[in-house]
Amino acid sequence: MSQAADRPFFSVADIRRTFLDFFAQRGHTVVASSPLVPANDPTLMFTNSGMVQFKDVFLGTDKRPYVRAASVQACLRAGGKHNDLENVGYTARHHTFFEMLGNWSFGDYFKRESLKWAWELLTEVYRLPPERLWATVYHEDDEAYDIWTQEIGLPPERVVRIGDNKGGKYQSDNFWMMADTGPCGPCSEIFYDHGPEVPGGPPGSPDADGDRYIEIWNNVFMQFDMQPGGSVRPLPAPCVDTGMGLERLAAILQGVHSNYEIDLFDTLIRAAARETGSTDLASPSLRVIADHIRATAFLVADGVIPSNEGRGYVQRRIIRRAIRHGYKLGCTAPFFHKLVPDLVALMGEAYPNLAAQAQRVMEVLKAEEERFYETLAHGMEILDATLAGGQTTLPGDVAFKLHDTYGFPLDLTQDVCRERGVRVDTAGFEAAMERQKAQARAAGKFKMDRVLDYAGPSNAFVGYESLQAPAKVVALYVDGTPVAELKHGQSGVVVLDTTPFYAESGGQVGDSGVITSGSARFVVADTQKIKADVFGHHGTLEQGTLAVGDHVQAQVDLARRAATMRNHSATHLLHKALREVLGEHVQQKGSLVTPERTRFDFAHNAPLTPQQIRAVEARVNAEVLANTDTQARLMDLEAAKAAGAMMLFGEKYGETVRVLDIGSSRELCGGTHVRRTGDIGLFKIVAEGGVAAGVRRVEAVTGENALAYVQGLEAQVHEAAAALKAPVPDLVGRIGQTLEQVRALEKEVAALKGKLASAQGDELAAQAVEVQGLRVLAARLDGADAKALRETVDKLKDKLGHAVVVLASVDAGKVQLCAGVTPDAVARGIKAGELVNAVAQQVGGKGGGKPDMAMAGGTDASRLGEALAGVAAWVAARA
Repeated sequence: MSQAADRPFFSVADIRRTFLDFFAQRGHTVVASSPLVPANDPTLMFTNSGMVQFKDVFLGTDKRPYVRAASVQACLRAGGKHNDLENVGYTARHHTFFEMLGNWSFGDYFKRESLKWAWELLTEVYRLPPERLWATVYHEDDEAYDIWTQEIGLPPERVVRIGDNKGGKYQSDNFWMMADTGPCGPCSEIFYDHGPEVPGGPPGSPDADGDRYIEIWNNVFMQFDMQPGGSVRPLPAPCVDTGMGLERLAAILQGVHSNYEIDLFDTLIRAAARETGSTDLASPSLRVIADHIRATAFLVADGVIPSNEGRGYVQRRIIRRAIRHGYKLGCTAPFFHKLVPDLVALMGEAYPNLAAQAQRVMEVLKAEEERFYETLAHGMEILDATLAGGQTTLPGDVAFKLHDTYGFPLDLTQDVCRERGVRVDTAGFEAAMERQKAQARAAGKFKMDRVLDYAGPSNAFVGYESLQAPAKVVALYVDGTPVAELKHGQSGVVVLDTTPFYAESGGQVGDSGVITSGSARFVVADTQKIKADVFGHHGTLEQGTLAVGDHVQAQVDLARRAATMRNHSATHLLHKALREVLGEHVQQKGSLVTPERTRFDFAHNAPLTPQQIRAVEARVNAEVLANTDTQARLMDLEAAKAAGAMMLFGEKYGETVRVLDIGSSRELCGGTHVRRTGDIGLFKIVAEGGVAAGVRRVEAVTGENALAYVQGLEAQVHEAAAALKAPVPDLVGRIGQTLEQVRALEKEVAALKGKLASAQGDELAAQAVEVQGLRVLAARLDGADAKALRETVDKLKDKLGHAVVVLASVDAGKVQLCAGVTPDAVARGIKAGELVNAVAQQVGGKGGGKPDMAMAGGTDASRLGEALAGVAAWVAARA
């Protein structure tokens, strides 16, 4: 690595720190990087830019206590629209994981400050040579052009106007849109010129795709609201959103051309070489591994576990691609997880969550390595054998087999084939994968419901203190359209200026109840958020007429709310108890709190034992019996963290948060809760199981539901006792006695079947035919189970001497097959495993085994006679 002699060396850590300090000195609040899994944003699979955590601010559904912000955001692009995976390791600037430097203005400063500060930071702080910098502006943005040329002093020939080059007005690289409608505006990009020795032309030129001029910073000026028809309206409070790639800037500041040559990657590549035993530090495989350890480690730290769907599948693809490149370098044992300490040493200070989760990250990555290494060698053998003949296309069914049997994601197979100049028949693969793809699409479908266009004031929520309140109707909707009134029988959404109804959030379902006014009665079935501070009451007008402006009485269903609160408060105690019993690695992965039960998903790699379940129940019920007061406090976020409050998965928190103390649990939560822990009543876990790799689910009930559950179990116990004619205290012993009797009878039945089968076998020996010196017998032996088939085949082999025997049994339409071959027949190339598989394939099955004895099954008994009749010919062809 090198850098200009007149410029100090900036490490990646220096660049992060300098950027944040620069903007903090200019009144910006430094905001921590949000997780790679976006909170409450179902439109994104992963956080792919710095503005993601501020998206709701720009949409007007969230407010922050600051108007200027700066952050260094961890980002990931490895799926969907932004999929750079296949290029990673082979180009200078493609990554799965990257860091984005950004500063924002929410209706505060605008173009002048944004561009001048960018220029100041780049040229005066980072000390980039001004003559190397270029800028682009949207062709109609005269304001930005004038700031660059007249105020900053950038020569006009180095400020390029970019027109609508994507077909249609505002369809430009320099016009940014959040979506087809909504906030949008021109942007100004800053480029660095690497010099004439590097191929490529300036931005806007025909050679702009070359590597000479590299974009490093984009300043987006959100000043318009895009309308459905394609026209724009000025936003009342224009905003600024900027983003600068840390890795690209580091390469420039450190005097290298490739991102993989910067100090951070240099260290990770050397660590990858150490663990794989590689000496070629320029190997693309080492680059792949160095990139992928960042992506996968941060994903695990943010709760994404390898699996076969959604985010977990993307995680698995990245991990297995890294492992395959290690295998390519000659590494045949788990190595990837050993890079985690090196990564933590480099990035743990900037990302404390990574450092805190280091041990768990290593465990998850190691487990995935061990799982893939079990099949990697076999999969590579199949791939090598298929391509050995010089084919230019890998058949789709082979790619599917690699995926389905050996865990090779398609892009990993394509990666291997690309290195050998072979294409993959993706159409054939996709045809074989259609069912799995449909499931993946269903599991990974992201959508956002913004049907109701509400621009009024926020409502006052009084539901913590009261379950009824006087209110005024401020808006009504039918089928998503605003209306002046609701008529009898119509279903719609009511918005009130004040509401005691809790809107669904944080896993807790929305309230139900009634809204009344005179003769009008609106039955609320559910309450949902229209915006962060506006609740919509969904339901049906059962009586009268309800109009905007009416004064009403809002009444929450008391029993339903009380049941929901019991379950929600119990969830907090459950979370704490799980961490105490299982370990601090337990992290919430989602929850659903309804009046009937609570469902809690959490990170853990093994089923809970009965002892662990009892221990968790005991801890929660001890908290209930203590009957302590529940306390809710509003605190600033940093104070809440300092107080040890736990933050829940999937929640988004502002600077002011609500801290809940429930028993010994302290969490951030905006939900509704009991006043004392004793209000929860009895707590009982009713189900525990796995929902994904590394994720378990516990379901529990409280209060009256718990009582009903226990009474139901008690009734079942009494029914069982009555059926076995035993007192309840003696029930376990009586069940043991009954099972012993059943096992004894089963042994008797099996012995009788064996004797019957043996007797039939003696009779069958006479049916054997002579085939080239071997006695071949293929026959049905109905009534025999697998054990009886094997025993009878052994006896027939002894009886016939030089023999090949196939016996079949049919039970409930299912075929069982057993083949036996004497040693001399095996020596002549006749193997029982091949024979039984050949027969099984004719009856809709498959199987195999040892050369002298093998079993198989089938599902089509109608073809059994034909299959057995062909055994002699099969033997003749091989003897």
